[in-house]
Amino acid sequence: MVTALFVTFAVLLILGAPVGIALGGASAVYLVGSDIDLAVVPQFMYAGMDSFVLLCIPGFVLAGNLMNGGGITDQIVLFSNRLVGHIRGGLGLANVTGSMVFAGISGTAVAETASIGAVMIPAMRKSGYDAPFAAAVTAAASTVGPIIPPSVPMIIVGTLTGLSVGKMFMAGAIPGVLLGLGMMLTVWILARVRNYPREPWQGFGALVRASRGAFWALLMTAIILFGIVGGYFTPTEASIVAALYAFVIGLFVYKGFKLRQLPGILLESAIGAGGLILLVGLANVFGWILTSEQIPQAIAASMLALTTNKYLIILLINILLLIVGTFMETIAALIILFPPLLAVATQVGIDPIHFATFAVLNLMIGLTTPPVGVCLFVAANIAKISLGAITKAIWPFLLCNILILFLVSYIPALSLWLPSLLFR
Repeated sequence: MVTALFVTFAVLLILGAPVGIALGGASAVYLVGSDIDLAVVPQFMYAGMDSFVLLCIPGFVLAGNLMNGGGITDQIVLFSNRLVGHIRGGLGLANVTGSMVFAGISGTAVAETASIGAVMIPAMRKSGYDAPFAAAVTAAASTVGPIIPPSVPMIIVGTLTGLSVGKMFMAGAIPGVLLGLGMMLTVWILARVRNYPREPWQGFGALVRASRGAFWALLMTAIILFGIVGGYFTPTEASIVAALYAFVIGLFVYKGFKLRQLPGILLESAIGAGGLILLVGLANVFGWILTSEQIPQAIAASMLALTTNKYLIILLINILLLIVGTFMETIAALIILFPPLLAVATQVGIDPIHFATFAVLNLMIGLTTPPVGVCLFVAANIAKISLGAITKAIWPFLLCNILILFLVSYIPALSLWLPSLLFR
């Protein structure tokens, strides 16, 4: 039946079924063909979703949608453009910078791709950038979102393992900044080689005005981070604070939406968050089946049978997750693979927070890796180009992100210094 489980899962993915449906369908085939009571399905689905920490997800999804509707995203993009737009390839640099700022609020890569891309991709095309490059920059930069805190995948990891979500948030800060700077360097090099345009320098006055406009958006990030680190509220409470803040600022300061638009924003957020929570529940059933068949234990035993060298284990884990990330959705991969790989990592002396950081970063790269890179599909749709076109354009950014991944993997201080400083 294990063979039927994996074959059904693979076939459904190839046919284009959503990952949640593929997980649920494969689990159903396994359970129907076994002697297990089907009553376990709702039990394990509920067990996977019954977590206070998971309530962060609706909060941060709502905060991101309120940002878009309230005009906060536009202010972030304007500030980023005024800051770096005058450099060669400036709109591409502004795209990455905007994603780094936006990352401190949304925590999800797909939301970032859709929000920043809706503004930046048309602007870059109008200014003379080719469409595949504009889409590739947007998709690649969105992977910063779940690394710079807050981070929905890290919330999932905390739910699975009991690791401190606050520590993981802080562990992602430096790697996230490195990721952004690496992509900015890549944009600049490509812009010089291809002679992409740059925006005229608007002067310090325009920069100051843009920074005033973006002040409330930047303050939102500070409130979230310092509130969690200072112990004033939990990550779940932080998501609600972020949503309330985005509502007040969007409605009364930026005046980007009207009260009559609020039901639509709430409905869109509920659908998005509901899809994520359902995916968690179905992935939990799939993960329980794998555990009952001792698949994770077999993976761990196989890796440890090859070597117990910490550095080789890190290499093997990264290779495995890079491969998995090409065809499996991030949250599903975390739920299924994170616990057994964490067991392997701790056995060879890898710090759990360090492991969580490079594992999440690894799977974020999968969001821009064909054939199942969700952010590629979103960016290509906005740019109105084929998946093949954006796939060719994304490779320089993938190579850059993999280089940063290996730096974070082999230099633990990059992820552990801030948590050790702030959480004593």
